[in-house]
Amino acid sequence: MALPNQHGGNVLDMALKLGVDETSIVDFSANINPLGMPASLKRALAAHWSLAERYPDPLYRRLHDRLAAHHQCPASWILAGNGATELIYDLAFLLRGKTVLLPTPGFAEYRLALKGMDCRVEDFPLTESDDFSPDHRLPAALRPGIDALFLCTPNNPTGQLIATDLLLAIARRCRELAITLVVDEAFMDFIPDGVSVINRLGDFPNLFVLRSLTKFYAIPGLRLGYMLGSDTQAMARLRERRPPWTINAFAALAGEVVLDDLEYQRDAMRWLQEQQTYLYGGLSALPALKVWRPAANYIFFRCQRRALDLQAALLQKGLLIRSCANYPGLSGDYYRVAIKGGADNRRLLEALGEVLNYG
Repeated sequence: MALPNQHGGNVLDMALKLGVDETSIVDFSANINPLGMPASLKRALAAHWSLAERYPDPLYRRLHDRLAAHHQCPASWILAGNGATELIYDLAFLLRGKTVLLPTPGFAEYRLALKGMDCRVEDFPLTESDDFSPDHRLPAALRPGIDALFLCTPNNPTGQLIATDLLLAIARRCRELAITLVVDEAFMDFIPDGVSVINRLGDFPNLFVLRSLTKFYAIPGLRLGYMLGSDTQAMARLRERRPPWTINAFAALAGEVVLDDLEYQRDAMRWLQEQQTYLYGGLSALPALKVWRPAANYIFFRCQRRALDLQAALLQKGLLIRSCANYPGLSGDYYRVAIKGGADNRRLLEALGEVLNYG
């Protein structure tokens, strides 16, 4: 029973189908930090309710200045948006009618946005035999006639991180061939030793980097992401075509506040180190599952009992996991689960043991 839309987190739809209260379902399908919104942001929101009574600055100057200071780059290199997904559609506008290479499987919204702008999409298959990771074949696949390449690191849904040396080799090849390179780092904040390509933007004017604050800071209802690129002319074109006020005042405030919350960031890293190890170990101990080692806050696996609809079976126990059946290149026996708090992770492992007859 694959989810009816392209994303996780559709708890209400599943609850309506089952005839149950949505609060009775534990959502493992959306990769959101279970620590919840930072207390610093809750205090800031409570102290600034009056922001709702006036229009936000249409240029969001304070937000962009704060992001620029965080990444030590000019504010002209940054464009914030109503989540990273909105910015994917902005990039698709720049690529209208072009040919774009997509590693597959990957985040579904790239394909939807590009198709909506009459782009020609070519797939670069990632296979289980290669652990769904790009390798030296990807730079070799870049050729004249390819106008853009989208990469996601760590990849969604497989969780694989692209090696830095390989990523830079790809960036150099794209620069050589004037190929636009989009690197989606939406989950990079969950990787304390992850190497971002943001600090190489000055070397690659054809490079755009996507980041999200939604997932790490648990604000999916506020929506906030941003894009970085050193091609100031392209960034200005995107800025000029944006409708005003796509970011609400509270989301903009969130971006000004959360990056300074070092205590929350340390707490999140402690939670993830502990629970990532626990849940990965528990899933790997189930013989019916083939589990890929995670880089971030979600785990990708294949159920080797092909006749079993694992999503449907777990939903009967009040647990919603992400079926990956609607990802091009994957079948219905692949799944993704978010790493949650200790009690929820234990409940998931117990339920899997029962469903797989290991309990």
